[in-house]
Amino acid sequence: MVNEFPQALTVAGTDSGGGAGVMADIKTMQERHVFAAAVVVAVTAQNTIGVSDFMAMPTKLIDEQFKAVADDLKIRAVKTGMLADVTSVQTVVRNFETYDFGPLTVDPVMIAKGGAKLLADDAIKTVRDELLPLATIVTPNLPEAEELTEMHIKDEATMQLAGHRLQELGAKNVIVKGGHSDGNQVSDFVLLEDGQSFWLSAPRIDTVRTHGTGDTLSSAITAELAKENDIETAIRTAKKYVQATIADGIEVGHGHGPLNHWAGRNI
Repeated sequence: MVNEFPQALTVAGTDSGGGAGVMADIKTMQERHVFAAAVVVAVTAQNTIGVSDFMAMPTKLIDEQFKAVADDLKIRAVKTGMLADVTSVQTVVRNFETYDFGPLTVDPVMIAKGGAKLLADDAIKTVRDELLPLATIVTPNLPEAEELTEMHIKDEATMQLAGHRLQELGAKNVIVKGGHSDGNQVSDFVLLEDGQSFWLSAPRIDTVRTHGTGDTLSSAITAELAKENDIETAIRTAKKYVQATIADGIEVGHGHGPLNHWAGRNI
C-alpha cells in the first residue's frame, strides 16, 4: 500500500543547534509515529545560546521543494514555523493554494528564545492577512498573539479576547499559549471552530531546557492531525507530549537547552 503511512510536512527554518525549527519538528513527528518531510524556508546559525545569523532560501528553491514533496508523498497535515520575510511568506501561501496538504497548523514564529528576530516586522501583516485565513489552527505565544491582534494581553480575559480576534482573522481553531505569563501553572486558552473553548493547564517546570517548545507543540498537533485525529484530541495529546518532554529533561548546551523529544513517545 504505497503512501498509506501517515505523513506530515514542516515548512520552516533550520536550527543548527538541533533543538528548534525543522529539526525539532522532524524529531517530534517521528516520536508521534508519523513520517516527516520538510520544506526549508530559511537556514539559521543557531545554538542553545542564540541565533548568530540566518538566510532565507531563494523563492525558486522553496517552490521546487514544495513540488518535490507534492510529486511523491501523500502529506496529510502540514505546519509552518519560521518564515523569515514577506517574500517567503507569500511564496509559502502561494504553494498552499496550489497543493492540498491537509490541515494547516500555523506556528507564527517571530522571536527566538535568545531574543533574535526570526520574522521581519513587515512580514507580520502578511502572516496576519494572507496565512492566517488558511490556518486550521494557529498557536501563538503571548507576544506573538499581541503582534497579530494588535492588542495588549495582560490576563485570562484578554487571552480569551485575543483568541476570538485570531479566529476573526480567519484561523478556524486557536491556542493562545500562556508560557510567557507568571505563576506556578501554565495555562493555554483554546478556542475551537465550533465555538467550544477551554483551558489547558499544567504545572510550570523550573528549567531552562525549553528551547523549541512552540515548534514541538505545533508539530505534535500536526502529527496527530496526520493520523486523522480530531482537533481537540490533537491539541490535548500534543500538550501532554510537550509537558513530558520538558519534565524529563536532558542536559545539552550552555543556554536554553532543547527538550527531550523521546520522553513523550508513549503518550
